[in-house]
Parts: sequence; C-alpha cells; structure tokens
Amino acid sequence: MGVLLNDGTVEAITARPPHRIRRPIMLQTWSNLAALHWSFPPAVVQRLLPEGFTVDTHGGRAWVGLLPFQMERIRLPGLPPFGPLSTFPETNIRTYIVDPAGRRGVWFFSLDVTRLVPALVARLSYRLPYCWAEMTVERSPRNGLVEWEYRSRRRWPKGEARSNVVVRVGEAIPPNELTELDHFLTARWALGSTFAKSLLWAKVGHGEWTIHRAEATGWRESLFTAAGLPSPTAPPYVRWSPGVHVEIERPRRIAR
Repeated sequence: MGVLLNDGTVEAITARPPHRIRRPIMLQTWSNLAALHWSFPPAVVQRLLPEGFTVDTHGGRAWVGLLPFQMERIRLPGLPPFGPLSTFPETNIRTYIVDPAGRRGVWFFSLDVTRLVPALVARLSYRLPYCWAEMTVERSPRNGLVEWEYRSRRRWPKGEARSNVVVRVGEAIPPNELTELDHFLTARWALGSTFAKSLLWAKVGHGEWTIHRAEATGWRESLFTAAGLPSPTAPPYVRWSPGVHVEIERPRRIAR
C-alpha cells in the first residue's frame, strides 16, 4: 500500500540506508533488542494513522511490533553522552508506513522509557508519543542459550500499559538466509510523526542489523490495547539483535 505521487511506485526495501545522514542532530545506540511482531488486517492499523500516512503491508497484512531494548549513549554530534540520562531501557509499539512521496518508514504508537526528562524532550522535539515507565532488562543463561527478560510498567500518562517479555536467543542468521519479512521489518530509514496538522518525516541511518533466531518463551502485554489496537493472541514472529549505532536527522514537514 502507499504510492509515489509521480509514478505510482513505493520505495524499495534495502538492507542499507538509501540516503546519507548529512546533518544528524541525535546519535544513539540500540542494544540487546527483541522484536515481537503480529500481523493485522490493514484497516485495523490504518484507522489509527493520520491522513497522509498509509500503512505498509507484507503478504497483504499490516505488522505491529513490540520492541524492548536498551537505549545507550544518547548524545548530540560533537558532544559526550548525557551521563545517566543517556542510557535506559525502552519499549516501543510500532508499525510500518509509507509517506505521500512513497518513502517507507516507521510509525510509533508509543515509546516507553525510564527517564522522564528524555521523554519530555522527545515529545517536544520529534513529536513522538514518549511515556515514562518503570523497566528492567535481565540476561540469564538457559541450557546453553541466553534468555532476555524485559519488564515494563507505564507511570505517565496514567493507564494500564505494561509488558513482560521473555525471549530465548538462538544463532545469528546469515544475511543470505534472512527472509523478505525480516527485511520488511528492519530496513526502515525514516520515522513519521505529526505536529498540529502537519506531517513530519525524519531520516534515520545505521549499519546493517545482525539478526538472531529467537523465540518468545513467555509474554504478556497491555500496550497494544493502550494504543487502540486489538490485543494479539497468536504466537509472535520473533527476532533478536545485539543492536546498531543510529544517526537521526531533524524532522521536516512534508506535503500531504
């Protein structure tokens, strides 16, 4: 879904960014990232998007992910990290969109973090729905493998929104064995948001993901319903990554 206005095509999915980040305003590292995805009828997700953004689909389905990870070393170019404020756990609920120019990106329904100040700054600068939460990330050996447990409970804005995810990590997947769905869910080089009635678009750049096979040995969540989505019941599509270093440009207004 989604069309390029001039020739009716959508941006190709590529393992590397199709653009250079010439003037990043934010540098950060996403570490020990679990990705649990569920598919939905496109109309279920589209109704929650602003006019101008179209839900992207794979196999005729929209995909929504629950992604807990450790945010590290947030900093401005040329400056050191902000001490304790630059490293914290984060949990995202996100889907995949196409902008009016046919470019693929990410739409965030929520981003829960343990630091109130970064949450407020990100709400004001990127107009993203950051929330303040209590979270823990724990690593445990299990029968020769590693399990990661991610816990989150939202504190602000008030409401029932929490998750508890346990992921058992397997071997790294060779790049030539990654599926089309793997690339669809990870090769995203922009994020969309809104300010008043305007659409915003910020370019994102990072290296290629190292992706591991993984399985969810346990999961409970209420973040989906807090975002206005049906609570998923089927087993998720699960992957895990040690992470990537990320550069983000400032958001720019785009035409609807």
